[in-house]
Amino acid sequence: MTAESFAHCETLVRAADRDRWLAALFAPAAQRPHLLALYAFNVEVARVREVARTPMAGEIRLQWWRDALGGEGHGEVRANPVADALLATVAAHALPTAPLLLLLEARAFDLYDDPMPNLAALYGYVRKTSSALIELAGRILAGPDPMIAALAGPAGIGSGLARLLQAMPAHAARGQVYLPADLLARHGVDPADIVERRASPGLRAALADLRERARLELAEAERARAMLPAAAGPAFLPVALAGPLLDRLEAADDPFARVDLAPWRRQWILWRASRR
Repeated sequence: MTAESFAHCETLVRAADRDRWLAALFAPAAQRPHLLALYAFNVEVARVREVARTPMAGEIRLQWWRDALGGEGHGEVRANPVADALLATVAAHALPTAPLLLLLEARAFDLYDDPMPNLAALYGYVRKTSSALIELAGRILAGPDPMIAALAGPAGIGSGLARLLQAMPAHAARGQVYLPADLLARHGVDPADIVERRASPGLRAALADLRERARLELAEAERARAMLPAAAGPAFLPVALAGPLLDRLEAADDPFARVDLAPWRRQWILWRASRR
């Protein structure tokens, strides 16, 4: 079933995470299915809240993935095309399962409406999700390398923060607040202000603070980019979109307006980054 499973993953990622699908096209053909299996897993767990009706149903789905990674329910797991492809990828590239389990742990936060408690928790969330995904993708392409792990940290934090800031209006609409409570308090903002879409000067200052933190992380990753193994490059390509996205967010008059980059511009940014 694995060939069909890899094909399923490509279709899923192309529809649900086009930026990573486009980035995967710059990878060698032999490694591309494994990248897409990893990204399909990310799509599946990132949308657990959307497909589960209750937090408990979401927890059950996440536990199913934990069991799958732990080798439980082998026959049933292989009937799931994303799990089938992911487990084949883990075996083919000797991927550690610990980062995947931590990603699942982080995604449990998505199931509830509790606000992000502090900056440390926010950074932990983006490390376990965005940074881990980049590091594992780099490992698929270039094997274990300390520079991949070192650069995936700040690259994932910077790009992960940018994506969360972009998603703030959508999160607010469903009662979620990913902006850390300690940072909001510092600027005189109550998390309820975000859910109720109150665009105060304090909220604008808090968003500017997080944009600057994201840019600092991206700059740290850029300074060390020359030391990255060339083979791992496609794993980092989506990070190139974070800077232009932060610029668009900064230029927006309404912090709750939907902001995005045009599809043609995203493709052009990825292509330009691939030539560096």
